[in-house]
Amino acid sequence: MRLSAIHTYPVKGCRRRDHDVAPVLPWGLAGDRRWMLVDAAGIGITQREVSGLVALRAVAHAGGLTLRAAGHPDLDVPEPVDGVPIVVRTFRSRKLGVWAHAAGSTAQTWVSRLLGRPARLVWLARPARHIPAADREQDPGGQVTFADEYPILLSSTGSLDELNRWLAEAGEPPVPMTRFRPNLVVTGAPAWAEDGWAARLVRIGGVTFRAAGPAGRCVVTTVDQETGVRGKEPLVTLGRYRRVRQKLRFGLHMVPVETGRVAVGDEVVLAD
Repeated sequence: MRLSAIHTYPVKGCRRRDHDVAPVLPWGLAGDRRWMLVDAAGIGITQREVSGLVALRAVAHAGGLTLRAAGHPDLDVPEPVDGVPIVVRTFRSRKLGVWAHAAGSTAQTWVSRLLGRPARLVWLARPARHIPAADREQDPGGQVTFADEYPILLSSTGSLDELNRWLAEAGEPPVPMTRFRPNLVVTGAPAWAEDGWAARLVRIGGVTFRAAGPAGRCVVTTVDQETGVRGKEPLVTLGRYRRVRQKLRFGLHMVPVETGRVAVGDEVVLAD
């Protein structure tokens, strides 16, 4: 098995960034989902409700972020290290809030115009716990960014090929891997092999991860990541073949065991 793609999402819900190499930190890939858009109540705004977030091309860099979108001027946003922290939640249903720093009024105006609704851009200075330990089979502690649940999401091209075969049988067009917004993509594994990796160690290049378990998927997978157009697939087909304990499964959550870096082409092996 080999690592075939690496992606980060500097702002939660934004367009992906593709990488050949990425540093691995205790809370995930460097630059991944340390920023988030929130509403007036401090609740995260994601593609679940605003599919137009696909238009946001954010580039993380040392000390800040650059926001880009067609029809809008580029905006450099420094990390608001001196700002007064506010409590935010990744989702309305989340029990735990985390402290984040809001970017300035210029960034607020920029993102509000992009989304066509009031919004603020916030930065997570320190990764923090936002899901109670008892709510997850494998607990990464406080080492999580604004990711939905775990630091890393891995997916397999073999599983995508099988899903697309099912879609073809149903007369539906195939979906690309981008629909699933993974951080790491593995090629060379049989379809759904990752289902059996839960709680095992996975070594990618020189970095070891612990597989936390299969990922349950949501409506974001129905959003075309190039256009923002929402459909019904692949959730309908996942519901037919991949429903387990009321979750539609595709991909694998992982937690870094050590720091280092991963690169496209790295060998992927089960370490235990």
